[in-house]
Amino acid sequence: MSDMITADLVDLDLSADTKEAAARALAGRMAALGRVTDLDGFLADVAAREAQMPTGLDGGIGIPHCRSQHVTEPTLAFGRSSVGIDFGAADGPADLIFLIAAPAGADDAHLTILSSLARQLMNPEFTDALRSVSEASAAVALVRGEEPAAASEGASEDSVAAPGAASPGAATGTTPSADTSGDTSGDTSDGGGRPFRIVAVTSCPTGIAHTYMAAESLENAGREAGIEVVVETQGSAGFTRIDPAVIAAADGVIFAHDVPVREKDRFAGKPTVDVGVKAGINRPAELISEVRGKAERGEVTAAATPGTPVERTGEPGEGYATRLRKWLMSGVSYMVPFVAAGGLLIALGFAVGGYEINKAPSVMDHFVWTQGDSWAALLFQIGVVSFGFLVPVLAGYIAYGMADRPGLVPGFVGGAISMTINAGFLGGLAAGLIAGGVVLTIQKVKIPPAVRGIMPVVVIPLVSSAIVGFLMFVVIGKPIASAQKGLTDWLNGLTGSNAVLLGALLGLMMCFDLGGPVNKVAYTFATAGIAVASPSDSAMKIMAAVMAAGMVPPLAMALATTVRGRLFTQTERENGKAAWVLGASFISEGAIPFAAADPLRVIPSSMVGGAVTGALSMAFGATLRAPHGGVFVVPLIGNPFLYLIAIAAGVCVTTALVVVLKGMRKPVPGAVASESGAGATAAAAQAKEPVAA
Repeated sequence: MSDMITADLVDLDLSADTKEAAARALAGRMAALGRVTDLDGFLADVAAREAQMPTGLDGGIGIPHCRSQHVTEPTLAFGRSSVGIDFGAADGPADLIFLIAAPAGADDAHLTILSSLARQLMNPEFTDALRSVSEASAAVALVRGEEPAAASEGASEDSVAAPGAASPGAATGTTPSADTSGDTSGDTSDGGGRPFRIVAVTSCPTGIAHTYMAAESLENAGREAGIEVVVETQGSAGFTRIDPAVIAAADGVIFAHDVPVREKDRFAGKPTVDVGVKAGINRPAELISEVRGKAERGEVTAAATPGTPVERTGEPGEGYATRLRKWLMSGVSYMVPFVAAGGLLIALGFAVGGYEINKAPSVMDHFVWTQGDSWAALLFQIGVVSFGFLVPVLAGYIAYGMADRPGLVPGFVGGAISMTINAGFLGGLAAGLIAGGVVLTIQKVKIPPAVRGIMPVVVIPLVSSAIVGFLMFVVIGKPIASAQKGLTDWLNGLTGSNAVLLGALLGLMMCFDLGGPVNKVAYTFATAGIAVASPSDSAMKIMAAVMAAGMVPPLAMALATTVRGRLFTQTERENGKAAWVLGASFISEGAIPFAAADPLRVIPSSMVGGAVTGALSMAFGATLRAPHGGVFVVPLIGNPFLYLIAIAAGVCVTTALVVVLKGMRKPVPGAVASESGAGATAAAAQAKEPVAA
């Protein structure tokens, strides 16, 4: 394993008693060697990965790991605890702890080596040897795949291909060994003289450890049972697809995964067991038995259990509210590019041809190459067509988030009907959710094998579109259209203090999670109002307030790093330079690095500044026809001077609050403050820790 692990990265007497302390102790060794640049930032990434799924494994093993921008090169640290540390494994504490650190852009070769370690951890001889070694160098030799006794004789690094070091990322098959066939031939064959055949896919959120450990565990269990198992590991090092002929010949399928299985439809029509990746590690024999039982009973479940691209993401067992948010965000994320393209084209059309350009005849009937008005009309009409896709795309991809590709057709149909009956944005939301629900219901119906082949291309689109169309036209369309009209009338009637309060609320939402769900709700609310050829004055004021507030956090962080650089790390000061451009371009995500490092100070400060800007923008009556663009669309803004004043006021408020809150922290002894960060010593590096507290 080359120098990814050295004796300096081994602690055979790890004294930590919690998983957080263990991670800090091992990460400290990495930081001492310069392989981790920001200890607290790296530990935050480790904790975030741990929150997704505990990294403790049966057999006394803990493998905290993550990919992080604070890691300079792939690194492995090993600690051995005499008392055991709880990493969430079902069988108790772990005494062997491996901390795996991979850079955010780690290459496939390094990830392959790390995944080979994960496979070795499934070998009891390997873990027993690690428990008995008395020297750090011997532990390093074991992990590298060298025999400890031969380590001093210059054992080759090629010996990394120790137990389980088959090429990760590629499909790996196992066949029954001769000594097991005698006991199991009566149970493992399919009645035609050949062994039972299983294809499996394993994957985990990080794609470094659990993916390959599950593969090794399934392969070992298959070998012991005399069953052919071929595993496709969909890890960070990429994946090699199982040969279609192997899939076609398989008798059953096992999915052991915590992220969506890529190209899942390849395995449709076979008995399938679908579980989390840790089940593949901890109970492989049980999974093999379960899939064999389904095959014997003729239960074909793969085609009826969709691997939805959104629902399968995140923690297993998450609540309906969380899944609903993800479905809605799926639709919004696909809709936003149409908003940006169409809105900017419409705004450019107005800028070139004036506000009467919406009354221009179709460019199909009248277009003069040398007239600016013709080009303005062309831009405007292309933008209007683009805007026409907003609601159908929203509905289609909400349904896609729920039911995968079968949800697209009824979702788009429902969204188009929403536009037809003037149900607008609210109708699109309803149509998407209904379409996804209808498709999921149809997929649960048991279908004869002879009909299964035409389900995705004929039956599901036909039946689901008919049901969604009926509901939208006859049942719920009219009430939703009435609600949409009421909302529009309410917005058009906003004046005075009501408008200012709405601006403040939208500003708070835009700065709460910096591009997250709450931010997107406010942004979608604003863009829905201007997604027409002739938006109302109130809708354009709301759009202006939302964009102004969204620019505040990154601009404020950029200003704060300029006026009080000593309060920020060197990395944050560099991020501050980029934040100037990101903020000016209305990219709120430019403040995320600052919020992630210091959320309790940065986020509330940003929210206060955003509320100030939103309220002032509404009070000043600033209007905006473009849904994006930042300062680059100022010529398209009504009352541009006052609009810029509103942004400046919010930026100053946020900057002042951040500087005051950060300045109130107690200094840490030995910390060295430097405006430029030049000539930082080891003592100065320690000052990073309180800065990111």
